[in-house]
Amino acid sequence: MRRTGELDPQQIEDIAGFIAALRQLKERSGLTYRQLEKEAAARGEVLPRSTLANVLGGKTSPRLELLAAFVRACGDGERAAQWLEAWEELAGRDGQASESGIRRPARWILSLPTSRGGLALLVSVVVTVSLAASVWMWVSYGESDSNRQAGGGVSASPSVWPSLPSGRVRIRPVLAEGLCVTDGRVQGYEPFVAVQRPCDEVAPQETLLEPLGGNSFRIQWYHPDHGKGCLKALAAKPVAGLLEPWEACEQSSRFRIEPTGPEGSSRYVLRVSGEGCVGITGTAPSEGTEVRMGPCRGEPSQQFIIESAP
Repeated sequence: MRRTGELDPQQIEDIAGFIAALRQLKERSGLTYRQLEKEAAARGEVLPRSTLANVLGGKTSPRLELLAAFVRACGDGERAAQWLEAWEELAGRDGQASESGIRRPARWILSLPTSRGGLALLVSVVVTVSLAASVWMWVSYGESDSNRQAGGGVSASPSVWPSLPSGRVRIRPVLAEGLCVTDGRVQGYEPFVAVQRPCDEVAPQETLLEPLGGNSFRIQWYHPDHGKGCLKALAAKPVAGLLEPWEACEQSSRFRIEPTGPEGSSRYVLRVSGEGCVGITGTAPSEGTEVRMGPCRGEPSQQFIIESAP
């Protein structure tokens, strides 16, 4: 028998309403993102709190296995199948527009059955696609003199511009010996963002660069527990400028990676058109300091070494 005021996923009319219902489900559970992650782990399921925060914040759409793990962690496991069916129906409608800006999942994923065998097949497909997406071809690149000079420092000429290293890379702030740009948290914001931490603590996360043509790239993170995410420069206060990994990579930032400094120094400026340059907050190269977008100043705090990961 349905309890008074119980959420009914079958009565939800659109995607925005579905996400709002998921937020209500979390509130009724009384659990934090961290507690939900632990609750799922106790069942042998993966429910990354950063990914869940993005889903409930309307930044990305839920995968079926994540949705099922979330519903069970909230204590509504008896109706997990109903939640999955409702999501498939809403997201699979032709022409369905998301009022919250959520990317609608590919139809070929939603057409898979929600039985145990179907979910296993879905996980297999997602893992295969994620691994395939982590293999990138690398190109050398060039840009006009005016764009190079705008990055600050002494730019190399196009004929001697270096090619970025292939495969997994490390991005190191020039002012912080032994520290690398990787995932971490800042006070007052629960999802993962980019911070500087000891390079030997980065694994198992991997950083790759997705070439978009010319000297433009997406900065992609891959972690076996959290999946793939591409860095997005946040615009809303009070977290404006922080770099957060988004599953919807097509909505992430496009970084112009511009060589700077002496030839062969492997120093680069990471610029996002119209938003500024990536830099380390403050002057102290301490562990955990956030990486933040700000006005391009041509200072060492906005310069990074990009090299092959060991």
